[in-house]
Amino acid sequence: MSNQSGRGRVAGLPERDRCAVMGVVNVTPDSFSDGGRFFDTTAAVKRGLDLVTEGADLVDVGGESTRPGATRVDEAEELRRVVPVVRGLASEGVTVSVDTMRASVAERALAAGAALVNDVSGGLADPRMIPAVADAGAPFVVMHWRGFLRGGNVRGEYTDVVTEVVDELHARVEAVLAGGIAPDRVIVDPGLGFSKDAEHDLALLAGLDRVLALGHPLLVAASRKRFLGRILAGPDGPPPARERDAATAAVSALAAHAGAWAVRVHEVRATADAVRVARAIAGARTGTEGTR
Repeated sequence: MSNQSGRGRVAGLPERDRCAVMGVVNVTPDSFSDGGRFFDTTAAVKRGLDLVTEGADLVDVGGESTRPGATRVDEAEELRRVVPVVRGLASEGVTVSVDTMRASVAERALAAGAALVNDVSGGLADPRMIPAVADAGAPFVVMHWRGFLRGGNVRGEYTDVVTEVVDELHARVEAVLAGGIAPDRVIVDPGLGFSKDAEHDLALLAGLDRVLALGHPLLVAASRKRFLGRILAGPDGPPPARERDAATAAVSALAAHAGAWAVRVHEVRATADAVRVARAIAGARTGTEGTR
């Protein structure tokens, strides 16, 4: 069943009648997906503008890889990578999200023009994050997180993954609200691939209605992740990350149909088409138009 009416709105961000597309710009040398292709400021800004041309509604800029086993960069290096890119894209009128677990980076990025903070730890990695975002009045993505992915998945054991993720997300949302972030600025993300195996990710995608029942807009970040590689694996094993974009677009269409507020993807064009088709089909069902 389509949940278009339950998509939700995020205060402080542009409204639209369909699932938004969040394009990814990794300003890192060791991304599992991009492999350092957009590591310098000029290339990263151009990449973000290209993603907007291809149909991205907002661009998520990150300067620290969160792939399993990645070594954390220091604060100064993350700031050096992220802030100039945020400033460059914001100056061009792009709606920018900053992907960071550090309050200092979030503060500087917001000051440079970012509109949204996307913290994969949901505020757990840095105790200053929630107060900083609350003070700024910015929207905040609360992702399901069980710790840094050092040495592979951390605590990736579940009896009922959907129930446990929903319960843990609910507790985290309550902490974020208690910390002063307004309810209409909270977005939830089930954290596909973070302390989760392929079967966990698939179960969560099948149970998005239960994540939506938390009552907050939903971000789905499935792009190029390992579970897609497992699904697509042939005799020679899983395809590399950059060959999973068609599968990513399929998940994006399903997430849009389920009522997701946004999907986060590395390659935008196919997903931008997919969410627009999902919206048009929903409109045909309800007798409304909407293909923006």
